[in-house]
Amino acid sequence: MALSSSQALLRPSNFPLQIPIHAKAINFNLPRFPRGRTRATFEGNDQSSEDTPLLVQEPLLSKEVEESVKVLKNAAKTRKVAAEEILSALAVLENAKLDPSGFLETLGGTESPGRTWMLIFTSEKKLKGGRYFPITAIQRFDAAGKRIENGVYFGPIGALTFEGRLSWKKRILAFVFESIRIKIGTLKPLEISLGQKDDGEPSTEDPFFIWFYIDEELAVARGKQGGTAFWCHCRRVMS
Repeated sequence: MALSSSQALLRPSNFPLQIPIHAKAINFNLPRFPRGRTRATFEGNDQSSEDTPLLVQEPLLSKEVEESVKVLKNAAKTRKVAAEEILSALAVLENAKLDPSGFLETLGGTESPGRTWMLIFTSEKKLKGGRYFPITAIQRFDAAGKRIENGVYFGPIGALTFEGRLSWKKRILAFVFESIRIKIGTLKPLEISLGQKDDGEPSTEDPFFIWFYIDEELAVARGKQGGTAFWCHCRRVMS
C-alpha cells in the first residue's frame, strides 16, 4: 500500500541525523542542550520496583546486550560515541531476540496520555550507516488509548505534529496518522484531517516499528523501510 507523504515523513530511515536540540538532561545524565521555546524534559525514576517491567528486572541479560545498552545510553549522554559503535550495539540488540512481553507497557504506559520518547539516532537500511538526529523529534505512545503522536519541534519557530491510532502484536507496533497539527510562532495551531479516521486497526500494510529493546530509558526499533533507530524516554514536550 502506498504511503502518504505525511505517513512517510517521520519514518526513521528517512531522516539525516545529527544532534537534537531544545532538550534538557535526562535521568542518565544527558547533557543540557540549548533551550528554545520548545523543549523536552527527561523523566526521572518515578516508578516503584513493583511497577518495573519484566525486562528491566531481568538479571540474566547477556554481557553483550548489557554492554550494547551502555553504549547507546552513553551516546545519548555525550553525542560523541562513534556511529560505528552505535551501529554495532544496535545489531546486537536486533539479534538478541529479547522477550517483548513487557515492551508495550514500558513504551506506552498503563494509562493515557501514555509516555513520550525523544529520537536520538537513526540508521540506514541493514545498518549500513547512521547519524544523530539533527532536530528535536518526540513521539508519544499511548498504550491504553491506542494512540500515537509524532512531532518535530523548531523552538520559537513552531512545530509539526502528527496524531493517529496504533495497534500492537507481539513486538510490532503499526500505526496510521489521522491528523496533522501545524504551529507557527505564537499563532493558534492549525489542525488538518488526513481523511483516515475509521475503526480499522493498523496492520503491517501501514507504517510500523519492530521493537527489539525497551527499558525505562531506552527504546530500539526498526521501521518498515528497514532503518533502525533508538529513543530516550522524556517527560513532556512544552511549546
